[in-house]
Amino acid sequence: MKNYTHIYWQKHALGRMLERGIFRVDVKLAIENGIIIEKYEDDKPFASFLLAYIEGQKPLHVVASFDEKSKELYIITAYEPDLKHFEEDLITRKNDAE
Repeated sequence: MKNYTHIYWQKHALGRMLERGIFRVDVKLAIENGIIIEKYEDDKPFASFLLAYIEGQKPLHVVASFDEKSKELYIITAYEPDLKHFEEDLITRKNDAE
C-alpha cells in the first residue's frame, strides 16, 4: 500500500499502540511492506482492510481504511497477531468453531 498521500492516526489506534508497545515506524513499515489478508468492503465511511507484516522483528497486523478519492489512509488499530486467533503463519485466521 504505497499509493496514499497522508496517514491519519485514529485516537483509538494511538492508544492501543501505546498500550501494546507498537510504534508509528512499525506501522509505517507494515503499510509499506505488508500484504492485505482480509478486506471489509462494507465498512463505512470507507472500506477497510487487515494488513499483515510478518517479516519484521515482531509480526504485526494493521487495520486501516483508505479513501480512494483523496488517497488518505486511516489507521484504525495495530496489534501483534497471536496463535489463539491465527494459524502458525500468522496470516490465516483460525476457524471460530475451534
